[in-house]
Amino acid sequence: MKGNGQISADHRGPGIPAVSYRPTPGRQPGLEILDLVGLAARAEERARPLSAPARPAFHLIVALRGGRLTCSVDFTSYTLAAGDWLWVWPGQVLQFPDGHAEGEGTVLVFPSGFPSAATDALIRDGEHVPHRLVTPDAARQTALLRVLDALAEEHACMTDLSLEAYTETLRNLLSVILVRLVHLADPRRRSSSSSSSSSSSASAASSSSSDNETFHRFRRAVEEDFHRTHRVEDYAARLGYNPRTLTRATQAALGCGAKRFVDDRVLLEAKRLLIHTSLPPAAIGERIGFAYATVFSAFFRHHTGMTPTEFRSLTKS
Repeated sequence: MKGNGQISADHRGPGIPAVSYRPTPGRQPGLEILDLVGLAARAEERARPLSAPARPAFHLIVALRGGRLTCSVDFTSYTLAAGDWLWVWPGQVLQFPDGHAEGEGTVLVFPSGFPSAATDALIRDGEHVPHRLVTPDAARQTALLRVLDALAEEHACMTDLSLEAYTETLRNLLSVILVRLVHLADPRRRSSSSSSSSSSSASAASSSSSDNETFHRFRRAVEEDFHRTHRVEDYAARLGYNPRTLTRATQAALGCGAKRFVDDRVLLEAKRLLIHTSLPPAAIGERIGFAYATVFSAFFRHHTGMTPTEFRSLTKS
């Protein structure tokens, strides 16, 4: 990530531009609160209009209070209405097809390192929730907006607290919003919220915690190296696990095996590049770890039922 926040090309060559986090001059880095007009202005400052696809290297949450807003996140289209919340995670491809952000809303922008470690542990599974859009019921929406308004008010007051106290206040208020949104987005969390004091439940919880940490170490390794290796054995050797341990941990976290997780990550990147760039399929295959175009084409056909060229033609027709 570049410290100056300017748009930079993908670190492996031309591709989908990355947008780095850049705080407002004169403000401490950590959290930015904008309206939709301000979001569009930031995009223009970076010479990257909202209509162009980009990968924010930061979290971006939109709480729409009025009007409508159309955008796409990783080639899934969303139309937000008043009361909707959209959470875009770092690295996802965000685009506003109309080229502008209409409606009345509040936008939260923050890098991954801003939430506390405890909050990060509670929300990080949200990266794998397939749907980015959350529509709270009336009671929860009122509560969330109350916290959001308090966060915006504290964000605007920089002079009456020490820097440490100011940052911690923002971090704690943001944490309430993040934890609530992740729980609303993933029904599994709500069904598993009850606990038991029995020893077997404690043992199961300990095992689950271990699997959870194992999976997130695996996830980070895949994110760093999926363009170099697709073998679970390589990740297991790097992390010091047995391949079966990675499979068990991934199954517990997502309901699929470790190899499927790696393949899904590779496939996602292939689709992003096919849709949002003009790179030839052979170059895309090479970028994501395939030495031969024929092997990439066979992989893509196996998982999608079509060749990379057919997929690109279908999605752009």
